[in-house]
Amino acid sequence: MRSSSPIARSLIRDNKVPRTSSLDAPTSDAPDLFQSENEALDKARAIHAAAHADASEYRQSLGELITHYERLMRETRRLIGRSDRAEREMQALAQQLAHRATHDALTGVFNRSAVIERTAKALRHDSAVMIILDIDEFKRVNDDFGHPAGDAVIMGIVECLRGIVREPGFIGRVGGEEFTVLLPGFEIADALQHAEKMREAIGRLVFASPVDRRITASFGVSANAAGTDFDTAYGLADEALYRAKRSGRNRVEFAGA
Repeated sequence: MRSSSPIARSLIRDNKVPRTSSLDAPTSDAPDLFQSENEALDKARAIHAAAHADASEYRQSLGELITHYERLMRETRRLIGRSDRAEREMQALAQQLAHRATHDALTGVFNRSAVIERTAKALRHDSAVMIILDIDEFKRVNDDFGHPAGDAVIMGIVECLRGIVREPGFIGRVGGEEFTVLLPGFEIADALQHAEKMREAIGRLVFASPVDRRITASFGVSANAAGTDFDTAYGLADEALYRAKRSGRNRVEFAGA
């Protein structure tokens, strides 16, 4: 930056023009990031206060102010851009954390705590049918082919369920090979048809190597009036699932009249 004019230097030295106010001054021992801008502003104030400043001094001061203003504008845009990116990243992170808190890491369906919460909420206002399904002889899959093959079976079965279950229904994973489907507002006859569709879709699926065979699942179904608590709805469906397992697997059983 070019040196100040004699008039500006004299006015500043004699304290006839106030220097940068205390509001503009740095509040700590850290270096003043705006020192050059403050000096240019002091010089412009001095020239503005000078009764006999000539045009060249005004022009020089104005040019310096323009330069510093342009720099501040560039820095402001850059900082706003960084702030916007940081905000978007924080929002994305918050969404990811919220999703992880309510969804199963492997399949992406609701986890056990989310199933309990959403089921309780649905049953406060409406009747709902709960379906519990358990993969038949899943332990043998893990024992014979390893856990990666077992994970592939679980993912394949979840895809079968997704092809059938539509909103407001939802799918949840409540155990290693056990899943729930809640169908709010469904009549039991329609819900049983849905369960049969799920069972048939799973039974038709031939899993890839190293499994190389079909896998079946057993289903328990309970019909629940509005106001039923989660434990009651789940307990009834679990009893029906136990009957399906005991009766030969790969079947749908219903708890109720």
